Amino acid sequence: MFRFEEPTYLYLLLLLPLAAAFYHYSNYLRRKAIRKFGDPELMAQLMPDVSKYRPDIKFWLVLVAIGLAVILLARPQFGSKMETIRRSGAEVIIALDISNSMLAQDIQPNRLERAKRIISRLVDELENDKVGMIVFAGDAFIQLPITSDYISAKMFLESIDPSLITKQGTAIAAAINLGVRSFTPQEDVGRTIIIITDGEDHEGDAMQAARDAVSKGIQVNVMGIGSPEGAPIPIEGTNDFRRDREGNVVVTRLDETMCKEIAQSGNGIYVRVDNSNAAQRAITQEINKLAKADIETQVYTEYNEQFQVIAWMILLLLLVDLLILERRNPLFRNIRLFSNK
Repeated sequence: MFRFEEPTYLYLLLLLPLAAAFYHYSNYLRRKAIRKFGDPELMAQLMPDVSKYRPDIKFWLVLVAIGLAVILLARPQFGSKMETIRRSGAEVIIALDISNSMLAQDIQPNRLERAKRIISRLVDELENDKVGMIVFAGDAFIQLPITSDYISAKMFLESIDPSLITKQGTAIAAAINLGVRSFTPQEDVGRTIIIITDGEDHEGDAMQAARDAVSKGIQVNVMGIGSPEGAPIPIEGTNDFRRDREGNVVVTRLDETMCKEIAQSGNGIYVRVDNSNAAQRAITQEINKLAKADIETQVYTEYNEQFQVIAWMILLLLLVDLLILERRNPLFRNIRLFSNK
C-alpha cells in the first residue's frame, strides 16, 4: 500500500510548469536581444565558449531535482507488512433494497439516499466488527464481501443505485439467504442481517428465510423506510412518475406489517426510519448486544519511509548539474585546435 504522509506539499508541483514557462520566456527575450547586436551565427562564432544546450540541460536537472524534493517533503511511504491481528467484534451484513420504489420521496431526499446515509452512520459506529453489503431488488447480489475495511465499505456504498439490478421486484428472501451464506465460517461470533426495505415483498418466503437464518444463529433486524400513506415513484430525468398499464400513477407504501413479521421471525427488532437518527441508534444498540468474538483481520501495521532513494536521486542530479559547466571547457577547445594542426 502506497501513500503520502504529507500530501499537501504535492501542490507545490504546480509551480514547476510556471518555472519552465518563465525559463523559456527568458530565453526568448535573451535570443531577441542577441539579434539586435548582429547575425546569430556570427555572434556564435565570436563566442566559441558559449554552449547552446548546456544551460537548458542544467535547468532541467535542477527542475527535476526540485520536483523530487517536493515529493520528498510529502513523505512517500509503503506499507511495510501485512499483519494478522485479533479484534473482538461481531459480523454484520447489511441488505439494502434498491428497487425503483426506493426512489419515492416520502422520506427526504428519497428512501434510497436516506437509507445510504443511515448505513454510513452505522458503519461509523462499528468498532472492530466486520461488515458486508448486499443489494437486492428482483434478485440479490453481494456488493461488498464481509470485511473490516470501513473505508472501502463507504466507498462501495456511494456507488449503489437502482441501475445495479435490472430485474425489478423486492426479493427479501433471496437477500436473507444470500446474507446467511456471506458470513465467515468462524464460530462463536455474533451475526446479524440488517434488512433495509420498504417492505413490498413481491417474491414471498421472507419469513421462512428469516426463521432459517435464526436456526443458524443469525439474527435478522428490519428497518422499514417510507410511509404507510405512500408516495409516487419518480422517473429519473423527468418530472413524471411511474404508471401502471392503465396509466394510473403507481403509489408505493411502506408495508410495516410484513417488516414486523420478518423481524419477529428473525428474532430481531423492527424500526421505522424517519427523518431523525432514532432508527440507526436502535440498530446500533442491537449490534452492540451481539456476542463478540476474536475476529482475525489483516491490516498494514506500519509504513516505511521511502525518502532514501529519492534523496540519492536528488543528490545525483545536483552533482551532475555541478559537473556540467554552462560554457564549453577551453581546454577541450585548445586540444581540438592542436589536433587539427
